[in-house]
Amino acid sequence: MMLRRGFILFLPRLIGLLVLACCSVSIFYMLACTPKGDNQQLALPRVHSPTVKEGYEAILQEREEQHRNYIISLKKQIAQLKAELQGRTEQLKNMQNQYPAPLDIHLDHSKPEKAQANLLAFLRSQVDKAEVHSGVKLSTEYAAVPFESFTLQKVYQLETGLTRHPEEKPVRKDKRDELIEVIELAVGSLNKPDGVSKAKPRLYTASDFVEGIYRTEKNKGTLYELTFKGDAKHQFKKIVLFRPFGPVMKVKNENVNMADTLINVIVPLAKRASKFRQFMQNFREMGIQQDGRIHLTVVYFGKEQMNEVKSILENTSKSANFKNFTFIQLNEEFSRGKGLDVGARFWKGNNVVLFFCDVDIYFTAEFLNSCRLNTQPGKKVFYPVLFSQYNPSIIYGHHDSIPSLEQQLIIKKETGFWRDFGFGMTCQYRSDFINIGGFDLDIKGWGGEDVHLYRKYLHSNLMVIRTPVRGLFHLWHEKQCLDELTPEQYKMCMQSKAMNEASHGQLGMLVFKQEIETHMQKQKLSSKKM
Repeated sequence: MMLRRGFILFLPRLIGLLVLACCSVSIFYMLACTPKGDNQQLALPRVHSPTVKEGYEAILQEREEQHRNYIISLKKQIAQLKAELQGRTEQLKNMQNQYPAPLDIHLDHSKPEKAQANLLAFLRSQVDKAEVHSGVKLSTEYAAVPFESFTLQKVYQLETGLTRHPEEKPVRKDKRDELIEVIELAVGSLNKPDGVSKAKPRLYTASDFVEGIYRTEKNKGTLYELTFKGDAKHQFKKIVLFRPFGPVMKVKNENVNMADTLINVIVPLAKRASKFRQFMQNFREMGIQQDGRIHLTVVYFGKEQMNEVKSILENTSKSANFKNFTFIQLNEEFSRGKGLDVGARFWKGNNVVLFFCDVDIYFTAEFLNSCRLNTQPGKKVFYPVLFSQYNPSIIYGHHDSIPSLEQQLIIKKETGFWRDFGFGMTCQYRSDFINIGGFDLDIKGWGGEDVHLYRKYLHSNLMVIRTPVRGLFHLWHEKQCLDELTPEQYKMCMQSKAMNEASHGQLGMLVFKQEIETHMQKQKLSSKKM
């Protein structure tokens, strides 16, 4: 009983002590957990301060602002690291291009997945090395690798062109590098120990190379057979190599909209009104009626026949309701380069495709689309190889009459040739022409200015598209080589004149015409005697 009574008396004191302890703990907890400011700890809410709820909302807002600033700082650091990484990657790539690693492709057939990965990596590196995404600087006009064009039924190729020689150095960089690589690989194979002979092996060098032959099957690869000097006088070493072609790889897939792409056809002219009338018939049909996205700029030199030329232009304008033309007259000696340069710079509209053309050119609406598709500002310029027509009087001399012009425009060995030595007809954006510096205006008269411009593009980073096209023809006309031309220009003019007349076989028939007639007469006499 005494214990129970003592406990009852002590219980209020114990409860008071517990309440006091709980209050002390609560006060200590609030002091410990209150967030600190920048310079001092935030005080507890007081009687005249905002409520506890408002105080904690202010604290939360401050913390959120701190986190936001911290995230922004992290993003800036990440962006800086990315920029630095990209710079380092570009430096590494440039060093790899400058000092490429030797080709070392391991195709381990026991691990097909790894072999496939190695092969794909190699093929992708070949695409990166090729002139696919951008142009490369070239040394001469003959160093550009020409494309070959084709339709579903036909291929248009340059193998019958006139720049090939019976013996020549491999001036094209791709061909030169290919043959050097093959010879070096063959020498390395010869010097590789066979593991059988104990005698000290002979060390082969490129000077031991005698000759080689190669051929390419375009859907399989290139076969090389190389012959080297052997150990004795009449002994040789033969190495056979094969470069297989990989599978076709998709490089780009894009939609190209040319609906609003205008072509400015620039024609320099002096006299030749009858040829201009023929040109305007072609321009009206193909340029105005079929294409419709075209402008004509005529740069006329002198005043002789000028009124007749202007009359032809104005009549076409009225009959075809065509207003997109410009006529520029220059009172000076004819210069093709000057005329084209003046015509290009006279344009004041938006960036436009320029087609440098001559009055004796025939083009189709298909060619105009090719002109658009193969040009890109800052990327590509188009140098089509046109089909040059032989003298119709020689080609159709044994016929009753010469066919119409449209019937003559047939791409055959007997009717003409790919004019692969000519660089005068070209398509490029005006911005690229201006940036490259235009024509050399010091060149007067015929020839030279086109090659000079072509070399400028080759020496730049622009991609030069060089391919024969089926819709661009050079119409035959008698060529006059003037006495005032320089010796080099006169030589070029006479060579061009000789090539324009007829094929080798047709010219041969003319040279041996008397001999052929004599033979025919003998045949007639012998038949009469019988």
